[in-house]
Amino acid sequence: MSDLMKIVEAEYSDVRSKFPSFKSGDTINVHVRIKEGNKERIQQFQGTVIQRKNPNSMGETFTVRKISNGVGVERIFPILSPSIEQIDLVREGKVRRARLFYLRGRQGKAARIKENIRAKH
Repeated sequence: MSDLMKIVEAEYSDVRSKFPSFKSGDTINVHVRIKEGNKERIQQFQGTVIQRKNPNSMGETFTVRKISNGVGVERIFPILSPSIEQIDLVREGKVRRARLFYLRGRQGKAARIKENIRAKH
């Protein structure tokens, strides 16, 4: 049974590597494939990653939160979902915890996250 799991994990390891590495606090832009009737289009969902669940496993998910028209919207994406076309890392956030659920109760400037500025050589 474990051999079969290793085969499947090896098959999907290249899917995970096509995305940039990101963590909680980072702002990312997720390109999601949306199917409406017989039409298919790509919709972008840009927001802050508030958590990553089950890292380095087959069932890994990440939650992205954005404010749309004054209302907080959260989407949970499986990292191995075929509907995810690509993920762009917009900016890296400087946070000290893995789960940022405290952002749900904050608005405006209080909900900002400092940017982690890395020295580029």
